[in-house]
Amino acid sequence: MILDAFFDDSETTDGVTVRVVTNFLEDQSVPAQGRWFWSYHIRLENHRDDPVQLLSRHWKITDGRGNISHVDGDGVIGEQPLLQPGNSHDYVSGCPLPTPSGTMEGQYRFICADGSTFLVEIPRFRLIAPATAR
Repeated sequence: MILDAFFDDSETTDGVTVRVVTNFLEDQSVPAQGRWFWSYHIRLENHRDDPVQLLSRHWKITDGRGNISHVDGDGVIGEQPLLQPGNSHDYVSGCPLPTPSGTMEGQYRFICADGSTFLVEIPRFRLIAPATAR
């Protein structure tokens, strides 16, 4: 699939693929005040034979100094999308950091039609401001 080249990182867990691409937002970053900002585009793909619904997310965000933040919440950007077999869901969100680099990774919790739940890994992806990409 040609669109796959668009995404930087991907991982598949139990038939659900998570694809990620990041974009540094220079216009929302103020390095002199210790603020760098990225957007990230996530695509969730259901390669299973049954529908699954995203319930919640857990993020582990590490800045360039090694400081770790954990963020938990329901769904993604106010939605708990239902993915039918063969379908995907895309969303865009953002992350500020106090350093010009860092990483994000985590997990999504999904529920199946039978009520069972499972975790899907979000691959670790790098956040690097262009001036520091060496």
